[in-house]
Amino acid sequence: MSLHDTPTAERTHIGFFGLRNAGKSSLVNQVTGQEMSLVSDVKGTTTDPVKKSMELLPLGPVTIIDTPGFDDEGTLGEMRVRKTKEALAVCDIAVLVTEHDQLTAIEEELLSVIRERKIPHFLVRNKADLAEAHGDAKERPAVDSGAGLTLLRVSAKTGDGIHELKEAMAHAMEDREKQIRLVADLLSPEDIVILVIPIDTSAPKGRLILPQQEALRDILDAGAISMVTGVETIPDTLVSLKKDPALVITDSQAFGKVMKLVPERIPLTSFSILMARYKGFLKTALKGAEAIDTLPDQAKILIAEGCTHHRQCEDIGTVKLPKWLKEYTGKEPEFMFTSGHGYPEDLNQYDLVIHCGACMLNDQEVANRMNKAIDAGVPFTNYGTAIAHMNGILKRSTAPVLPYLA
Repeated sequence: MSLHDTPTAERTHIGFFGLRNAGKSSLVNQVTGQEMSLVSDVKGTTTDPVKKSMELLPLGPVTIIDTPGFDDEGTLGEMRVRKTKEALAVCDIAVLVTEHDQLTAIEEELLSVIRERKIPHFLVRNKADLAEAHGDAKERPAVDSGAGLTLLRVSAKTGDGIHELKEAMAHAMEDREKQIRLVADLLSPEDIVILVIPIDTSAPKGRLILPQQEALRDILDAGAISMVTGVETIPDTLVSLKKDPALVITDSQAFGKVMKLVPERIPLTSFSILMARYKGFLKTALKGAEAIDTLPDQAKILIAEGCTHHRQCEDIGTVKLPKWLKEYTGKEPEFMFTSGHGYPEDLNQYDLVIHCGACMLNDQEVANRMNKAIDAGVPFTNYGTAIAHMNGILKRSTAPVLPYLA
């Protein structure tokens, strides 16, 4: 990732949905000002979701997603429709593209799925140039206040209405803009924050992982002072200070050692716990961690990661967590693992879901994963809260952030 790049998880994800040949790809190309998607009169030209990250005024950093038609047919068509539904899981904004003011039954079904997931959405009537040629009204924009649905008439061919669509999407995201920060809202100017970053076989060579980078930047934005140290050098770091640090943030997997080296009077938390608060699922994660104590014999535990990376011999998700869970519970759970955007549709078979900090996933995808677990009645937690619970320091490690939970 370039120093100038915005992480994918921090970009506004905008998905374009609709029937085949509604003009989704043409509209995407017009909105982005690029030939992002192939355009053809042949139905089903877009066979897989096409993604592109870019800067798009007035929205800023975005990821645009062009999807296959929701009315695709046959065995392959069913697979493409499933991929389209999966794309909805990551969307901050959904644009439903249609050719008519009156929606078809399939478009109504798609709109129902979008509403069910509570995604801000717009109904866009494309090919306005053709409608006007037939004498149709050129009103734009119009709001269906009864359904809470914004209707915009556009033309992917002429560019008519594209500016209004971009402005409407920008306003929608302003309403959803986060007030919470990763760590800056916990700090005052000139506070000292110590970041404990273990360097072991699982640490990426020559670089810091994303939550560590983001915490450093957020501390600077708060006007605070950051210090970075390893686990073994914590005592010397503390002795060198004229005053106690306002906060110590550690990698969760080092909780067992760090909790013994940082005096109780000094606030202590982890990158993973901060990320759970930032992503909006810390309350759920805290309840989920408690479920570790009541797991049945031969429990099925899903360990889910939002990123894909080469597994090291001491990988936290596939090696350390299973080992610690077995030692803590005295049982032999069965573990299943997922990574990247792969995540089970049906969670009913599991007794517990333990997720990573989700730094590589946007809020919408994290919320969808959490809600799937809640709907299935399955406890949902994350690495940091689970590890803190098993080390007996969940109360201490969440104390710095609990007063700031919404």
